[in-house]
Amino acid sequence: MEGKNQTMSIKFYLMGFSNHPHLQPLFFAIFFIIYMLAVLGNTLISTIITTDSRLHTPMYFFLINLSMLDICCTTTAIPKILQIILSEEKTISYNGCMTQLCLFTSALSTELMLLTVMAYDRYVAICIPLHYTTIMSKRTCVLLAAAVWLVGFINSMIHTSLMLRLKFCEHNILNHFFCEIPPLLKVACSDTFINNVVVILADVLTGMVCFLLTVISYTYIILAILKIRSAEKKRKAFSTCASHLTVVSLFYGGVIYTYVRPAFSNDLDADKVMSAVYAIVSPVLNPIIYSLRNKEVINALRKLVGRNLFSQK
Repeated sequence: MEGKNQTMSIKFYLMGFSNHPHLQPLFFAIFFIIYMLAVLGNTLISTIITTDSRLHTPMYFFLINLSMLDICCTTTAIPKILQIILSEEKTISYNGCMTQLCLFTSALSTELMLLTVMAYDRYVAICIPLHYTTIMSKRTCVLLAAAVWLVGFINSMIHTSLMLRLKFCEHNILNHFFCEIPPLLKVACSDTFINNVVVILADVLTGMVCFLLTVISYTYIILAILKIRSAEKKRKAFSTCASHLTVVSLFYGGVIYTYVRPAFSNDLDADKVMSAVYAIVSPVLNPIIYSLRNKEVINALRKLVGRNLFSQK
């Protein structure tokens, strides 16, 4: 009971925006708009794919999973950010902070692996098209999706359990927007060596390795595209790959920078910027780059809107 009472008295002060008090209304408006765009955009993509049978393919199945992760990621972080902006105390409880850490870390690591699976799916579709339906069967897709969700959750539970072992003071100032591993380790009152080692190991496995596999997949894809004779098809394929690699690079680069670099240097302002890229900006860009620029999705959207308008009449 004594340990429980101690954790209940612990609070974390999120001071990510305190340096600009006159800009609080602007920050609130920006984050609110971003959150609405992320939720509505990803919900729209999931609805379109679910309702159109022509989009019931492995690529779009993984896109639904990506949209779910983006909604989870932004919902875990932004509503609390909005509350902190409006609040004078700008605090989050110990239990609330650990819960946010667990959910956010789970969504983050799962999305890293899911992007790798999506790159592999595109590799099989472009480089081994004759065996695509056999390799990427419905059962295989479900197993791959279940595996990345499970591994992401296990990774999160490991980090969260190690964080729960640490001791914190009653009042802790986090120079960040939300509860994330690097800023929490900075304010811990006990030894964080094991946590730092596990963070680096996990980031190498779920970050760098997945990024390298993604780059290898797209390298083979680009080599296959170069063999296409049609200039129009080649241009379209290169445009798609460039868009995908842009989002992947932003997401992986931000995660690797935030989680590996703290072991060697200390720049919390840079951490906040990079965290905003993969936690806030990426979920807004993903529906646009992965889906809304796709003609199949646009046609399905027109069909869905036309059907709803016709039913109302």
